[in-house]
Amino acid sequence: MARTRQDKRMDNRSARDENFKGQRREPWWRPISKGLAIGYRRGAKGGTWIARHYSPEHGRRYHSIGTADDMVDAEGVHVLNFDQAQEKARKWFADLARQDGGDVRTGPYTVKACLDDYLAWLVEHRKTARDVRLRAEALILQVLGDIQCDKLTTAQIQKWHRDMANAPARLRTKKGANKHNVRALGENDAEARRSRRSSANRVLAMLKAALNRAWRAGKVKFDDAWRRVEPFEEADAARMRYLSVAEAKRLVNACESDFRKLVQAALVTGSRYGELTALRASDFNPDSHTVYIRISKSGKARHIILSDEGVDLFKSLVAGKPGDAVLLTKASGGAWGKSHQDEPIEKACEHANIQPKASFHILRHTWASHSVMNGMPLMVVAKNLGHSDTRMVEKHYGHLAPSYVVDAIKKGAPTFGIEPETDVVSIDGRRTKGRS
Repeated sequence: MARTRQDKRMDNRSARDENFKGQRREPWWRPISKGLAIGYRRGAKGGTWIARHYSPEHGRRYHSIGTADDMVDAEGVHVLNFDQAQEKARKWFADLARQDGGDVRTGPYTVKACLDDYLAWLVEHRKTARDVRLRAEALILQVLGDIQCDKLTTAQIQKWHRDMANAPARLRTKKGANKHNVRALGENDAEARRSRRSSANRVLAMLKAALNRAWRAGKVKFDDAWRRVEPFEEADAARMRYLSVAEAKRLVNACESDFRKLVQAALVTGSRYGELTALRASDFNPDSHTVYIRISKSGKARHIILSDEGVDLFKSLVAGKPGDAVLLTKASGGAWGKSHQDEPIEKACEHANIQPKASFHILRHTWASHSVMNGMPLMVVAKNLGHSDTRMVEKHYGHLAPSYVVDAIKKGAPTFGIEPETDVVSIDGRRTKGRS
């Protein structure tokens, strides 16, 4: 048996917290034998283990192993300590050796194997690998994981897709619980059903992306089984909520001072919570009036152009801070972590009398919605939000944009002299009907 390597930087979560501060795309690597290495990538929601293999014939190849035991204890399957990550990496290395020797497959190419390959690609090219892995484990693998990709049928995928949409939404469940909490789905709850169909469509798109990648690589012979499966129609037609300017002002005033800065930064940039909490003082450029987002959901960095109000805000935020200092911190000086925004935003909404209560992500929609209503070109909005094109902006905010259709109707529609009736209360308190 290969000897397990020791590394004082990686052996336990305390050592990793001490030695690997901050987030970055390139993992910290530890060679474990010739051409073989295991990497640790630090993220906003904990770390992940990655295996790397190098040979002159094939160059570098990567494989996503699993989640590091930074947040929860290792269980040896999905959450791994350093020793378990090495063991899992060596199994992958052994499979590679067999494949390189001519044994292309160690067994049937199943949906699970397909998703493993897709996750390995995501680790190197996207920031969505963790979300895809969690959704795959919860919603795909239990039903379709053991089926050989070439034997998948349209009927199987359609049934899985339909059953997923009809199942109640999962809620957060305490660690170690035997059963997941779920949200009851009422018979007449149309919005909840639309939401479940929308979620099912997203997971279907994820599965199709993995299968299409395998098909293009020649690992699957045919793609017609999943190509015939269509998403639910009109499932993504939810109205995008945003705050009015008055509501946004009330919300800002209702926040504690440290959280207020975070909310204000979200309102003037349209950035996500994780993007804001990762900012350093040097990411603001007062000369170009921009903020540099180095860690984004897509994995691609971008520059956000600020309004004059935004420039003034960020000048005040960076005042007196060294360039490598975290820009937005708690009053205690500690960093904002995962889900730390949930309780403060809920309290602020309650104090500001905002109903229904808004999530922090609504602040991103608020920036985008008001920008579009004020006539900002959709391509400019998309660029600041970090989208590669205008499709998402058109889908969610396009109806808010001024257009010649609205102007034409207002100018050309007939009028009929209609004056709506209103209830009028006279000075003496008697209620009479009159014309507005």
